[in-house]
Amino acid sequence: MSGLREVAGPFVASGPAGVAIRTRLKHLTAQDEKVLVLVGAHLGSLASRDLKTRCADGLGFCADRWAARKRELTPVSSARWAGAITRASHDQWALARRCQLAHIHSLEAGVAAIARRLAQPVGAKGSKKAAGGYRSRQEWFAKSRRLHVLQDRLERERAGHRAGTVHVVRGGKRLARTRHHLDAAGLTEAQWRVRWEAERWFLQADGESGKRYGNETIRITPDGRLSIKLPAALKELANAPHGRYVLTAPVRFTHRGIEWADRVEANRAVAYRIHYDTDRNRWYVTASWQVPPRATIPLEAALAHGVIAVDTNADHLAAWRLDVHGNPIGNPRRFFYDLSGTAGHRDAQVRHALTRLLHWAKACGVAAIAVEDLDFAAEKTREKHGRRKRFRQLISGIPTSRLRARLSAMADATGIAIIAVDPAYTSKWGAQHWHKPLTTKTRKTTRHDAAAVAIGRRAQGHPIRRRTAPPPHDQSDRAGHRTAQARPDIPGREEPRPRIPGPRTRSVRTGCEANAGNQNAQHRSERSAEHELWQRQDSLPLSL
Repeated sequence: MSGLREVAGPFVASGPAGVAIRTRLKHLTAQDEKVLVLVGAHLGSLASRDLKTRCADGLGFCADRWAARKRELTPVSSARWAGAITRASHDQWALARRCQLAHIHSLEAGVAAIARRLAQPVGAKGSKKAAGGYRSRQEWFAKSRRLHVLQDRLERERAGHRAGTVHVVRGGKRLARTRHHLDAAGLTEAQWRVRWEAERWFLQADGESGKRYGNETIRITPDGRLSIKLPAALKELANAPHGRYVLTAPVRFTHRGIEWADRVEANRAVAYRIHYDTDRNRWYVTASWQVPPRATIPLEAALAHGVIAVDTNADHLAAWRLDVHGNPIGNPRRFFYDLSGTAGHRDAQVRHALTRLLHWAKACGVAAIAVEDLDFAAEKTREKHGRRKRFRQLISGIPTSRLRARLSAMADATGIAIIAVDPAYTSKWGAQHWHKPLTTKTRKTTRHDAAAVAIGRRAQGHPIRRRTAPPPHDQSDRAGHRTAQARPDIPGREEPRPRIPGPRTRSVRTGCEANAGNQNAQHRSERSAEHELWQRQDSLPLSL
């Protein structure tokens, strides 16, 4: 047994299930901002109260409890606002439940890793598949204490999961902890308070198909007039019939604006969310809707014109174009990005790198991009890599989920298919078989470029290695090299090269070696040409 795990086959990734576009609310009056703040703060307090009730219900949630919560919220808001708040509470509780389960799995992996290493002698060497013992008695003692801490934490999380208890902070746990470290965050108490309150506001509503312009709570007309259904406690602020407030400034969606307008005019569901950016002192509105899943094209059709293979790294994308036979074409390309700074800056860096990648793919005429199906959830734990802190930081810095979501959405809009490839051994085998052959005096090939070639060949179904082993003696062409660049079903892959008409040198006549590749036309031993004369003779009569 080789000990290598089975490699899964490549597949065409599905496209996005929804669309979200955002625009800025410009030229708002003081009254407009006042109404948005009052509505957001009032609904935010109701959302906090409802989320507390939902978390207290735990696993005892039922439809009757949901109806009772909606009846409590309706008199102080409206029926539609109550429905939006309760649905948001359900989503928040479900998200916290999934995160709790993922945390339990992480703790279980850490406990198992420490227990396995503690059971080995101090200083025992490990292997590539399993770590050895700890280096010293001091480290062994510290890890034994940490094992008890993780076990207590694991039991507590398991008990909470069985009881359905989750811990949710509206506004974010990180921002809540920042309150105790204002000097390190560079904020004053007043600035933190503004940010905290803005994060806890509630100004979002799901769409309803068949209703006017796709949403009765937050409505945007095709000409850009935004109106909000005011809660019952704030009806005196209405400036339009039926308890609605219409903002002064019009709303315009630049990106996918035509698609949004078509949905609005057809009264199809569109969800809206209004939020305030405290750093820029700006208001934004986000429109989102679901799209029907598109049928993925067959893998063979996606690879008909070759593929661009991409190796994802912490600071750049290493890409190389491959033809239909798995041969690298041209020079590798690298698309750099900087993942430092704010979340918006990191997202913009990833988006710009993917934009350049897709533009290059369109210019090459390639209809598919091959990427690794990466998931570092279990590979960046503290207990798995131990002292290798820089390596853990490197893995954590690779934007796997963000890049995968962005690439799927952007590629779907450009008509390029995304092929997901099993990441097993691509870096190792790519460096082994392609790093040195692709390095020349004028081109410095990195291990990431070689890994990209391995990813592309795996997506096309070719073996990663450049050539197969030669056949044994007295078979085929006597230990000659047999190419693996073409598929086995392609005719002529084992035949000699076609003869080009015309002499190659002055001493060779035209057509002199026309039958050089036809073994049957030559009188060699054990070939059919030797026995053709015997087969054509007439059989002798038996009477002679």
